[in-house]
Order: sequence, then structure tokens, then C-alpha cells
Amino acid sequence: MVFLFRLIFVLFIGIITCVLGVIFCLFNPRNPKNVARFAHLFSFFFKPLLGVKVDTRKYPEIEKLGSCVFIANHQNNYDMVVAADIVQPKTVTVGKKSLALIPFFGQLYYLTGNILIDRNNKSKARDTINLVVNEIKKRGISIWMFPEGTRSRGRGLLPFKTGAFKAAIAAGVPIVPICVSDTNNIKLNRLNNGHMIVEMLPPIETKNLRKEDARILMEECYQLMSEKIAQINLEATKLNKKLLK
Repeated sequence: MVFLFRLIFVLFIGIITCVLGVIFCLFNPRNPKNVARFAHLFSFFFKPLLGVKVDTRKYPEIEKLGSCVFIANHQNNYDMVVAADIVQPKTVTVGKKSLALIPFFGQLYYLTGNILIDRNNKSKARDTINLVVNEIKKRGISIWMFPEGTRSRGRGLLPFKTGAFKAAIAAGVPIVPICVSDTNNIKLNRLNNGHMIVEMLPPIETKNLRKEDARILMEECYQLMSEKIAQINLEATKLNKKLLK
């Protein structure tokens, strides 16, 4: 019964939000501020609907930072709900072109100003980095990327690809890691799915780095995120155990 209730309401609210969002964005298309607006709106509706509570920890000075490249671990489709509140104004994501074909959501994804790339064409990897760098400089925006390149689906933090780090170095903007605790235990048929933690780490400067330093930067960020994810996973587990007593 819980599963059916959730499924119906998730689809209903999701479609209504996307349709109204598309209409709104038609009057202000590709405005990067809209990504954060609708991310926060999705979070507002779907967190209680999924039975999750999220402790969102922002870096205190993030509003003063300006353009940057956010990198986050990518577990499953629940990421867009759990991590949504930490999305900052004028931040867009980089996603595959096929996302635009998803009914309702895809049209909103495009109109809010996200960057669509052809991930099936590996020869265009350099063009993708150049596109991201140009968008940062031209539009004064920040970029949200998943350096794992795919959903981990319970396999832990997967190896990173260098694209996000090359882009940050080329644009001369900081890298800001975002760590999301385990979301793989969210079940649609369970009333209470517990607490999750999303934590934004301090920015890592790239201005004095060269493109040859991208791999070292990648390894540094991987180590930082791996340690922080283990820490917040343990913290979330202890908190959920206390609530069940």
C-alpha cells in the first residue's frame, strides 16, 4: 500500500511540477538561476513523500565564492532529491543529451539551462571540457558534475574521471566537493527511510595549477570525498539506530 501510494503521488507531483516549470521557464528560458529554484522545489515536495530527512551542511562562505565546479558522488536517482537543497544559485549540471527526451522532466531539464552533451561520442571529450569552460566564463555560472561518470548503485565511490578537474583548472575556478551519505537503502514500500547527510567541503583552489596537475587534483579530491563519505555514513547509521530504539 505504501509503495502504491508513493508511486502515484511521486508521478503526479512530478508531472505537475515539470509542466508548471516548463511554462514558467518559457518566459525566462535557459536562466541558470532556475536550476536551483526547481531543485529546491523538488526537494520540498519529495523528501517528505519519500520519508527521508536530510541534514544539509553548506560551506559557510559559499555565497561569496563565485563560479566554481561542484563535484558530487552519484549513487542513484534519489540523489536529485537528497542533495537538491545544497544546489546553489546559478549552478547548472552537465548531463547526457538523452535526458531531454524524458517526457516532462527532460523539457524542464533543458529549459532551466543545464548543459547537454553526447556521452556516446568519446572523441568529443575535449570539446565537452571546452564547452564547460566557455559556459563558466561567458555566463558566470557554476557547474555541477559527477566525476564517477555513472551511478554507483551501492558499489561505493567509483573511480573518478578527469574531465571535471581539467575543466576547473582551465577555467581557473575552485573545485567544491559535495558528499552524500548512503541513499541506496531508500525503499518506496517503507514508511520511514531515515536520515541522510549532505556535506559541502571547503573549496580547493586551482588558479596555480596546470592541466598536467588534473590527475593529482582528482586523486586528492577522491581521497577527501572517500574519507568524508565514510564518516557521514557512520554518523547517519548511528543516528538512524538511535531513532529506531
